[in-house]
Amino acid sequence: MPVVNYRSEADVVVLEIDHPPVNALSLAVREGLLAGLKQAGADAAVKAIVIAGANGTFPAGADINEFASGLVLKSPITREVQAQMEATSKPVVAAIAGTALGGGFELALACHWRIAANSAKVGLPEVKLGLIPGAGGTQRFTRLAGPEAALDAITSGTHILASRALELGLVDALADDVVAEAIAFARRAAQENRPLRIVSDLADKITGVKANLFAEFRGKIQAKARGQLAPFRIIDSIQAACTQPKDEAFRIEREFFLECRNSPQRKALVHVFFAEREARKIPDVPADVKPLPIRKAVVIGAGTMGGGIAMNFANAGIPVDLLELSREALDRGLGLIQKNYAGSVTRGSLTQGRVDQALSLIKGITDYEAVAGADIVVEAVFEDMKVKQEVFGKLDRVAAPHAILATNTSTLDIDAIAAATARPEKVVGTHFFSPANVMKLLENVRGKRTAPQTIATVMALGKTLSKVVVLAGNCDGFIGNRMLQFYTGEAEFLLEEGATPEQIDRVSEGFGFAMGPLAVRDLAGNDVGFMIRKGRRIPADERWSPILQRLVEQGRLGQKTGKGFYRYEGRTRIPDPEVLSLIEGVSRELGIKRREIADQEILERLLHPLVNEGAKIVDEGIAIRASDIDVVYVNGYGFPAYKGGPMYWGEEIGLAKVVETMRRLAPSHGTRWRPAPLLERLAASGEGWSSVRSG
Repeated sequence: MPVVNYRSEADVVVLEIDHPPVNALSLAVREGLLAGLKQAGADAAVKAIVIAGANGTFPAGADINEFASGLVLKSPITREVQAQMEATSKPVVAAIAGTALGGGFELALACHWRIAANSAKVGLPEVKLGLIPGAGGTQRFTRLAGPEAALDAITSGTHILASRALELGLVDALADDVVAEAIAFARRAAQENRPLRIVSDLADKITGVKANLFAEFRGKIQAKARGQLAPFRIIDSIQAACTQPKDEAFRIEREFFLECRNSPQRKALVHVFFAEREARKIPDVPADVKPLPIRKAVVIGAGTMGGGIAMNFANAGIPVDLLELSREALDRGLGLIQKNYAGSVTRGSLTQGRVDQALSLIKGITDYEAVAGADIVVEAVFEDMKVKQEVFGKLDRVAAPHAILATNTSTLDIDAIAAATARPEKVVGTHFFSPANVMKLLENVRGKRTAPQTIATVMALGKTLSKVVVLAGNCDGFIGNRMLQFYTGEAEFLLEEGATPEQIDRVSEGFGFAMGPLAVRDLAGNDVGFMIRKGRRIPADERWSPILQRLVEQGRLGQKTGKGFYRYEGRTRIPDPEVLSLIEGVSRELGIKRREIADQEILERLLHPLVNEGAKIVDEGIAIRASDIDVVYVNGYGFPAYKGGPMYWGEEIGLAKVVETMRRLAPSHGTRWRPAPLLERLAASGEGWSSVRSG
C-alpha cells in the first residue's frame, strides 16, 4: 500500500501521508511526496496541491529511527522534497492537523501557505535531541515570525498552539475542517492567480534587526544551556538568516545540523528519548491487563507536595479532593495552589481560562469519609512510617474496594505501609518529585504483593499526568534516592579531605548539573537531609560525615535560614569562611590531613559511585533495565540529559574506570562501596548494559 495517497478533488490534488502511527517523514514518505508533487505538477488539469496527513495527523516529525542510526539519510531527503515544492508553479498548501513538529513542520514551512486546525500544535523541538532543524527550519521560521520569536521557540523546542502560530505568522488561517479549508484556499489562490509565497525569499522580518539581539540572547540562555552545543548553533543559524545571503544562510544551517548530528550529545539525547519510551514497558505485566479508569482522585495532605500532586490531577482534567484534617492547614494549602497557578498565568505558561478550569476541579475536604468515591488515593503526609501506616489503616476502612492506595514516600518500605491494610495488592508507591506540579518524573514503586493491574494503572496514570514514568522495586530509597546517598555522602567526604563547597559544586555544575550537591542540600534544607539520614541504617563498617549534623546544630539549615553550606543574600550563594572553619575542625577531629584535590578526582568520586550503585540496582531487579536509571536521573535529579544519564555515561567513559575508582574507595568507605559484581563482570568482558536481560 502507498504511504502517500494521491487523491483528486476536482482541480486540486491532495497528497495524503498515511504512515501510522504519526506519519513520520520516513524514506518511503519522502519518495511518495516527491513522486506526487512531480505528477501533480505535470498534470495540466491540476491547479493546486494540498499536503495533508491521514487520520487527522500531519507528519509529527522526521523518522527518529533514521536519525538514531547516525547514518546519512537516503535520497530524497526532506530538502529535496521542499525544493520540488518551491519549484512548482502551482499553489501548495499545507493542511496541518494534530502536531506538526520538527521535519513535519519544516515540510509545512516550505509550502506556499499553511492552514491549521484550531487544535493543532506546531514547533521545532530538535534541540531536545541535541540537533538543530536541518531542513531550513531556522531560516523559514525566522523569515515568517522574526528572529525574536524564532530564538525563543527553537532553542526551547516549545510546542506552539495554532492560535499563537497564527499570531506569529507561521500559519495563514485556522479551520475546524482543515483539509476542506486548505482545498478551498488552494483553489482560490489558483483561480485568483495569486503570487506564490516562497517563504525562503521573504525578508521583511529579518531586516533592521538590532545588532546586539543575538549576543543578549546567548547571555540569557547561558546558565540553562551551559555545556550544550545545539542551542547555541540554533542561535548562530538564526543570526545567519538575518545577516547572510539566503543560500549562504541555508548552507550554514546545514553545516551546523551535521555538526550536531555527529556529536556525542545527539547520541546521548537520542538514548534518553528511547529510554523514556522503553521505561513504560513492564515485561511481567501482560498486555491484556487493562488499567483501571481514574475518574476521581484524593490526595491526603495539603502541604507543598500534596498541593502539587493535586494540581497534576486537575491539570489533566481529573477531579481531585485535597484532604487535611485541620481547616487552617487546608486553607493554607489551597491558598498555595492558587498562588502557584497565579504565577503560571503571570509567566504565560497557562491561560487564566485553563487555571479557572483546573481550580474548579480541586476541592478541599477535612473528613476521611469523603474518600469513598475515589478511584485512587495518594498519600502525601510527613515522611514517617508510623504516620503513614496510621493513614493507610484509615484509608483501608473508608476507600472503595477497587480504589488504589498510593504513597508518595521517597524512601520508606512499601510493603510495611501495605501491611497496614487488608489489600496489599492495591498498594503502590507513586513518588512524585518536588515541586510536583513542575517536575517531570514519576517513580512508581511496586511492593511484593502489588497487583499487575495496580501497576498498569499507575503507569498509565503517569502518561495521563504528562509525567515521565519509571517502575522501581521496593528497597530503601528505591532507584533515585538509594543512589543519591552515595553522591551526597561522597561530597562530604571530599570536604573532609580538603575540597571546599564551592569547588565541589563548581565541578558538578561544570559537568552539567544545574546545581551542585551542596547547593542542592541548602535548597532542600539541611535539616531535612539530616532527618532522612538519621532514619537510614548503614553497615557497621561505614559512617556518615558529621559535617551535615554540625551545620544543623548551628542553625545553618540552608536557604530558608540564610545560611547553610553557603551564606545567602536572597538566592545568591556566597562562600562563607565560617563553614570552611567548621569543615577544617571536623578534619582535625578525624585525623584527616587536608590536601589539594584535583577537579577530575572530585568528578570521578561524585559520579562513579552512582554508576556502581546503579549496577547493583539492576542486578537486584530493582530497576528493570539500566536505561530506566538514566531516565530517573535525567528527569528527577538534574543529571544533564546531553550526557545520557549515569549508566550511559559510565559505559561511554568505560566501566573499567568505575571499577577502579570503587576499588580505591572501598577500603576506607566500607562494604557497600565495593565494585558491584555486575559491574566487574561487564568491565572484564567488555560488554555493556544492553547485554543484561531485563524482566
